[in-house]
Amino acid sequence: MSKHSFKEWVAATRYWSFPVSSMPVIATYAYLFSKGLVPLECRSLLVFLLSVLGVIVLHSAGNLLSDWADYRSGVDNEQAYAVPNLVFGHFRPEEYLRMSIVLFVLGCLIGAGVVLLSGPVVLFVGVAGVLLTVLYSFLKYHALGDLDIFIIFGILTVLGSTAAATGAIVWDALVLSVPLGIITVSVLHANNTVDIETDGAAGIKTFAMLLGARVSSILYRVYMVLPFLCIVVSVCVGWLHPLALICLIAAVPAWKNFAQAGQFTQKGLDAMKGLDQGSAQMQLVFSGLLSIGLLVAGLI
Repeated sequence: MSKHSFKEWVAATRYWSFPVSSMPVIATYAYLFSKGLVPLECRSLLVFLLSVLGVIVLHSAGNLLSDWADYRSGVDNEQAYAVPNLVFGHFRPEEYLRMSIVLFVLGCLIGAGVVLLSGPVVLFVGVAGVLLTVLYSFLKYHALGDLDIFIIFGILTVLGSTAAATGAIVWDALVLSVPLGIITVSVLHANNTVDIETDGAAGIKTFAMLLGARVSSILYRVYMVLPFLCIVVSVCVGWLHPLALICLIAAVPAWKNFAQAGQFTQKGLDAMKGLDQGSAQMQLVFSGLLSIGLLVAGLI
């Protein structure tokens, strides 16, 4: 592994996808702050930083493990759209696997630090998240990858963040799970839609394959709308502060993604290329603005 630079390893982890794991943590802390559940003190800041770092490290480990599994199973090959380093021989499969293990261990150590600071409740959520991350490729190959990702990054990340911040589960924070989880799932869904043909040739079955390319492109467009509806409804019924509506500005990148997916009739699967990164960028803008609105709400 020493022959690869730090920059090459960072690129191998698909760093562009980190907003889908880190931003839900940030948004959850902002939500808790808006409710007066997180004080402004050094301990809270330390737990917050460890939580963000931990999910990014574990996300990196999961990405490398997923790429290793896809290469070993033949899902990633020269005909696939997102051809990884393994196919070109820039990295050896065992290098990816070893680095994934190292990152999983590092992520678990960071998680142990959070447990020491916050209590045992976060441990149970963290163990569930790690197990589902390890099982991701198997579940993806059996059309359950989308559900797995929603549970990890939508539900467990939110609940785990509340446990880290307060020492207990704050169930009300699940109001964030659906909009943030849907955006994260849209990253996977866009990628799986592009790979429908090559995934089928490899003998696996993703959720996008079950739906078919056309329906999958339509579902992606639905994913670009639902998060905003969730926030509007949540504000209207009093679950979120009205300042949360600032995240509606993220409709600008969401519309760009929506319009691109809408070109499926003319371009076919080519219309879906790049939308995984487009969704990750949308998560960054959406969750970032949502967090700002909730933080301001907690200060006034």
